[in-house]
Amino acid sequence: MTEDGTVHFGDSAIHYQVLRRPRRKKTVEITVDSPGIVTVAAPVETPKAHIEATVRKRAKWIIRHNGTSDHAPPRRRFVSGESLQYLGRSVRLTVRTTDAKAVRIRFHHWQFEVEVPASLSGDERREAARTAFERWYRERAAQKLPDRVDRVAGLLGVQPKEILIRDQRKRWASCAPDGTLRFNWRVIMAAPALIDYLVAHELAHLKVRGHSAEFWAVVAQPIPDYRRRRERLLELGPLVTL
Repeated sequence: MTEDGTVHFGDSAIHYQVLRRPRRKKTVEITVDSPGIVTVAAPVETPKAHIEATVRKRAKWIIRHNGTSDHAPPRRRFVSGESLQYLGRSVRLTVRTTDAKAVRIRFHHWQFEVEVPASLSGDERREAARTAFERWYRERAAQKLPDRVDRVAGLLGVQPKEILIRDQRKRWASCAPDGTLRFNWRVIMAAPALIDYLVAHELAHLKVRGHSAEFWAVVAQPIPDYRRRRERLLELGPLVTL
């Protein structure tokens, strides 16, 4: 049995889904499975007011892990000395101005070598660099994710219908009822261990749709330490932005 709720804390609104479990006897457990997805597991007879009070009590923790805070990360300038994340590592940018007509990116020895047209400046220059990096990350995600999906799918004995790379602002990934997996292109910024957790999480939905104990047992088959990896993923926050 599920229901939705909202708690306001300062300027933030926390939207959550309540899963009432007959087997859960006493405790109310709150999890943030991905940015914008807050789940509250509670015993069937738990009063709504008690659930709201529990969410309100943990509001600061939820907002910190939810990735929906109103405080935006500093705006990137795409200049030499800045760093971007790739596969969990901080990669330094070396930027130079050239006569090229478009931004060019070269990934070499764990450095980004970036050429920017001399004709661009200010916001136009930043937007061109951001667009070029998004394209680069999308291409890398499309290259690397299928192999990781195939490996974990083999361990779970499932087969997704299709793998798509998308710009999902509030989700790392999703699994459609027809078996299509959609991954946020920013996934490729995370460490391989965290990518494998995300892959296992979505593939597990091919066996169990909700986030029940049965679902997490499936995730644990290829990723026994999924709880630790999930916490690490939630802590990435503004590191995985352009």
